[in-house]
Amino acid sequence: MILLTRVDHRLLHGQVAFSWTQGLGADCILIANDDVPTNDIRKTTIKLAKPQGVKLVIKSIDDAIIALQSGVTDKYKLFVVVESIADAYKLATAFPEMKHINLGGIKAKDGSRSIGKAVNVLPEEEELLKKLVESGVDVEIRQVPGDKKVNVLDVL
Repeated sequence: MILLTRVDHRLLHGQVAFSWTQGLGADCILIANDDVPTNDIRKTTIKLAKPQGVKLVIKSIDDAIIALQSGVTDKYKLFVVVESIADAYKLATAFPEMKHINLGGIKAKDGSRSIGKAVNVLPEEEELLKKLVESGVDVEIRQVPGDKKVNVLDVL
């Protein structure tokens, strides 16, 4: 069961690893990213940030979709972390059971605008977010569990 999907360009770091995992009661973190499975430095860094007693799985986006669709992840209280809105969109489109997406950290790029603390989006990402909301996905902006939820439509 997916508890939450978070978009964070840093993927797994202290804030995500501890406050979100504990706040959600997650027992497994799935990092869905096309670079990390083949990038030993990033993979090692992510493994070092993993909280004790929590399973960590690192898969490409396509392999994550296959795992979610197969039901192999159903036994876990799953916290999914992706690097981009596009990755979250791809997962949510392929796996409609994904109903809650948190925007936590998206770095500024040329042409992006800030829609929240540490959340910057490009026009094409705004369109993906609107499509997600239209399909019934709850999209919120929040750094840590204790922060006030901001509905993405309120800032777009």
